[in-house]
Amino acid sequence: MADRTPADDGFFMPAEWAPHERCWMAWPCRDSLWGEGLAAARAAHAAVAKAISGFEPVTMLANAEELEEAQAQCGPGVTCQAMPLDDSWMRDSGPSFVIDGKGGIAGVDWRFNAWGGKFQPYDQDALTAERLLAQLEVSRYAAPLVLEGGSIHVDGEGTLLTSEECLLNPNRNPDLGRADIEDLLRRYAGVERFVWLGEGLDKDDTDGHVDNIACFVRPSVVMAVTCDDPADRNHAILKDNLARLAKAKDARGRALEVIELPLPREPRYVDGQRLALSYVNYYIANGGVVMPRFGDANDAPAFEIVSRAFPERKVVQVEASAILVGGGGIHCITQQQPRP
Repeated sequence: MADRTPADDGFFMPAEWAPHERCWMAWPCRDSLWGEGLAAARAAHAAVAKAISGFEPVTMLANAEELEEAQAQCGPGVTCQAMPLDDSWMRDSGPSFVIDGKGGIAGVDWRFNAWGGKFQPYDQDALTAERLLAQLEVSRYAAPLVLEGGSIHVDGEGTLLTSEECLLNPNRNPDLGRADIEDLLRRYAGVERFVWLGEGLDKDDTDGHVDNIACFVRPSVVMAVTCDDPADRNHAILKDNLARLAKAKDARGRALEVIELPLPREPRYVDGQRLALSYVNYYIANGGVVMPRFGDANDAPAFEIVSRAFPERKVVQVEASAILVGGGGIHCITQQQPRP
């Protein structure tokens, strides 16, 4: 679609609580990332897929040689399909779907560079969005912007939530300033107003993806992660983000209500590296929310907070520690396809 943008054609990115056609996932395969944790990561991906399939259809993409194993672990309730992959972060390598509110659907294919070139190779993942949209026979808009789906969150009413640490990082779009990036997001995500948070979680491999620190739960309401330990580096980061949210307005001029969600109580480390554990990294499904648990003292309080925020949905917790070893959570490994 040369030169046309989604906004030109009346498309916008809907909120994640809008009805879904299906959820797309991808089977973990990068040995250099997962190492000895690969089998556990696959079991955790299968558990997430099964949980989501209780609410809506799920398709798991997998390399052809791993398709049989993926299907065996995911079970008959999940569709598995062959597609060449480098790894399993469907939120970031898959398309961002947009709708026009009149029954039309299209997909935005952002440029993917493996979070600033952190992993090689990534050429198959960089083609995932294009391949998937071609398979679905859905119009594709190729955006001239390096961006991962986990770095933005929308309310479906013109407001976009993101972080400076990620979108302004020189390892993504070194030639673009904040105004340039905002302009491209207006045109490709169909948004009008931006709520910029500062940094993401300490030691987050994604350079501060917003889906680990905050998300919209309904129009003008944001759930934001907090940390009550002043000695923890995340304390100051998350306090600053709360201060920014307190001053922010959405596209309709409303102040934002903020629901605070605590981080897990105990920091977790692998090979001396802190994991970016967060309960807000969840998937909103049709009639449900699938959120992580970590065997932590805050698992139950977090479940209660999320359940109260989504009274019309059934909240299910899935053990996600094995996914976090790879640097992401449940939201990071899923991508919703809205029902137009």
